[in-house]
Amino acid sequence: MADQVVMPPMPVASPLTEFFWEGAARGELWILRCQQCHTFIHPPRPVCRVCLSTDLAPEQMSGRATLYTWTIARQAFHPFFADKLPYVYAVVEPVEQANLHVVTNIVDCPLQELRIGMPLELDCREVAPGLTLPLFRPRGDLPGDSQ
Repeated sequence: MADQVVMPPMPVASPLTEFFWEGAARGELWILRCQQCHTFIHPPRPVCRVCLSTDLAPEQMSGRATLYTWTIARQAFHPFFADKLPYVYAVVEPVEQANLHVVTNIVDCPLQELRIGMPLELDCREVAPGLTLPLFRPRGDLPGDSQ
């Protein structure tokens, strides 16, 4: 019996989320933004939670964020994750807007180095055929680089 490839749970894109997944496939983070009050809205929804406008449009983000909170997964809830343990399940805050939260994973960071507020950068990775996720890793700031 040949080794069977275990696929992850696959998101199903809808007209409301298509831009998000297409952006991730290009290595970009796109978030809906209200064209009336300029609030970013995530997860995507058809109405602005602030002003109730339906005039929303995707906007590319810088890919820079800070770590808001995290937990360490030590048990796989799906067979795909069994050989990836432990991994960091996190909420990050893009620098473009306070209190805007994106659920993601932190990669390329020793667990003991995680800290609230640490600067992060986008790192989109194809985790399975047809599935690229917007992940984040610690940002290696260069001299003169500022948020």
